[in-house]
Amino acid sequence: MSKIFTAAALDHYSVPELRTLFRQAQLDLAASEAETPERRDALASMENISRAIAMRTASTPTI
Repeated sequence: MSKIFTAAALDHYSVPELRTLFRQAQLDLAASEAETPERRDALASMENISRAIAMRTASTPTI
């Protein structure tokens, strides 16, 4: 991936799409070498995607 997903960029994705992006970031993390920009980017993306998922699922009303 080698791209950091920002909160603003993630606003346009649905929860299922965010989960797919999160899984891809996990795979990128697993494929990266320690202490590389790719690893840093994957971790940052995972954190941002995780927050976006949490924001959307926390604000979803349940009946």
